[in-house]
Amino acid sequence: MSKKIWVIVESKEGKAHPVSWELLGKARELAGPEDELGAVVVGYKIDSVAQEALEYGATRVYVLDAPVFAYYRNLPFREAIVQLAKKYTPDIILLGATTLGRDLGSAVATSLETGLTADATELALDEKGHLLATRPAFGGNIMATISWPEHKPQMSTVRPRVFPLPQKVATPQGEVIQENIELKEEDIPVKRLEFIPKEKGVNLEYAEVIVAGGKGIAEKKDFELLFELAKLLGGEVGASRAAVDAGFIGYEHQIGQTGKTVRPKVYLGFGISGAVQHRVGMQESDYIIAVNQDPLAQIFSIADLGLVGDLYQILPSLLKRIKELKES
Repeated sequence: MSKKIWVIVESKEGKAHPVSWELLGKARELAGPEDELGAVVVGYKIDSVAQEALEYGATRVYVLDAPVFAYYRNLPFREAIVQLAKKYTPDIILLGATTLGRDLGSAVATSLETGLTADATELALDEKGHLLATRPAFGGNIMATISWPEHKPQMSTVRPRVFPLPQKVATPQGEVIQENIELKEEDIPVKRLEFIPKEKGVNLEYAEVIVAGGKGIAEKKDFELLFELAKLLGGEVGASRAAVDAGFIGYEHQIGQTGKTVRPKVYLGFGISGAVQHRVGMQESDYIIAVNQDPLAQIFSIADLGLVGDLYQILPSLLKRIKELKES
């Protein structure tokens, strides 16, 4: 029996969040030849996003394009997706585990009286085509696989970067369906009076270079060395849970089961032992360089280049050499 798998495409000012295409790529893997791979695009002046959804493999794109959707507010977006879901009855709905996705996904699931698995790190289907969503539980000490086949649609938010960005389809053949939901601006109590952009934050998920520190870092001030190296390499600073728990750096830098999942081109780990909770968040990096005094450190099992030694000798030497190369 064929099924419908939908991805809610998150976009801002006509540009889609990469997690939406990551989810479409995974949905393409899960979908059978007779299944519908749907993309739901809600916004204003979003023709280019709808076309991009086709290019990433959607067989059907549902478009809600109206001024009332010009910027995200929970009520109109929730109402639009709930009405669409009731009309077309998808079996599975997926969203990115972003700030927007978490807010919208929970509201949609509540309105549809169905279940939702939050912050999934793996998706699969059982033999009957029911969604199996896996996520960390009990502080990352176990991985729980959750399914609720008695309620439809099955919903899940999924962390950015746990799946790779797929290749675009050479010859898109899906269809675009323009939908219309009766929503008036005067019926929406929440108004945007002003937009104040936040200061540049940490963009770990989509950083191409990450310099990370673990419990081998002796003091909080020593993370300044990692920030210096990251700046020289045009990257971001990450950390293991041990370093965050020690108060050396903020949680927004944490990588792993209870932190963020990353896929940089280069990952440099200093003083990170490589516990499984950390490895699952960075093991898909293109090239992993690990520095640790313990030759038996687990991080070396996945490293492309491992250096056994004192990071307080290696890191200053590396900084010095990179500065010399940049000056020459």
